[in-house]
Amino acid sequence: LFVDSQIVKWNVEAAIKSFKGDKNAKVVLDRIDVHYQPGHGFTSMGETKESDGRYFISDNKFSKDRFLPVGPLHAETAQLIDISGDKMKLVADHSVYSEPHDSIIVRRDIIKTRQIYNLDDYPHAVKDAKESGVFRNGKKVTVKLTSQAPAFSLREFKVKKGDEVTIILTNLDKVEDLTHAMAIPKYDINFIVNPQQTQSVTFVADKPGVYWCYCTNFCHAMHI
Repeated sequence: LFVDSQIVKWNVEAAIKSFKGDKNAKVVLDRIDVHYQPGHGFTSMGETKESDGRYFISDNKFSKDRFLPVGPLHAETAQLIDISGDKMKLVADHSVYSEPHDSIIVRRDIIKTRQIYNLDDYPHAVKDAKESGVFRNGKKVTVKLTSQAPAFSLREFKVKKGDEVTIILTNLDKVEDLTHAMAIPKYDINFIVNPQQTQSVTFVADKPGVYWCYCTNFCHAMHI
């Protein structure tokens, strides 16, 4: 099937009969072409005890000629197939990251997404902008700050060369999807903080100078 670029629907009972010598057993129920070389396949709810036999996703390889080249790593293809009826039907076809190896299909009703985070889940949360500041313990420095559109709670903070700096950032916004971020150039730092979430980063301030700390997720007209 990898060579044929196909997905095949089998009748297992008929396959057993055929194996036992029944030449009239109809083993193959249907075939459908995919583009190209299916390397891995997964059924809906197939990794649970509630496998429903409704859908199959074909993670395909060697499908690079289907998309415009956008760099050294080319996109490949995943195709969603309805396998519930007598004839299989292709219902979705989209690009995926190269060498697709693992997929999972679950029912929508069992996905319970979180709209915003809970401040109380984070023991180091900075729950009020007034708690912001720079706190030193020898060579270790903790910078506590909050983000709330459109600004951070600290306009600036200073540390010394050689300090081990931990930045703790809490997003105080409560609007769904109002994500902030903290990026520092030349230190390879860039992380996001979702609404009511707290994140942190630790690094050694070994490059003297002045550095912008800025948000890389647009949040407001006065976004910084």
